Amino acid sequence: MTRRTSLKITDERQRLLDEASAIVASDQHDDPPMSDVLDAALTHLVESEENIQNAREKLNPETIQQFNTSVLGLRYRTSVESRWR
Repeated sequence: MTRRTSLKITDERQRLLDEASAIVASDQHDDPPMSDVLDAALTHLVESEENIQNAREKLNPETIQQFNTSVLGLRYRTSVESRWR
């Protein structure tokens, strides 16, 4: 990952940030800072990957594949991979 000094907020990225903010907010009047929303999203991504890896030892591949997302997905007992880029 390269470090950048600015983050371009496209319409799609803003929509995702708004949806994530609603999830992170403690109630409908809470407006969490973007840093909290990004931290929560990154933590969720890392924990999801760990959970999928741990589940591989306990569940069959068809069950695990039900939890695939556009970011994390399991190929038939090979690896967890990022579908971004």
